[in-house]
Amino acid sequence: MILPDKFITPEDCLLGVGAVLLDALRSPQTVSQLWESVRTNTHVETFERFTLGLTLLHIMGAVELQRGMLYKIVPKRVEEA
Repeated sequence: MILPDKFITPEDCLLGVGAVLLDALRSPQTVSQLWESVRTNTHVETFERFTLGLTLLHIMGAVELQRGMLYKIVPKRVEEA
């Protein structure tokens, strides 16, 4: 369910839900604002999938919650020496 397999398409797995959430999180938003912007997306569908996708992104370090606002974390590039 987290990753796609032969029965679950990339769009329907939680990693795909996370991609939808990251795409919608163009600027800092509250959890409620993000939910309102993706609730009609056919890949998110339910609040449960939304929260599972958001939890996965938080565990991966892709999003952070600060003072009630969700922020997308952009990893720093490692420069070659």
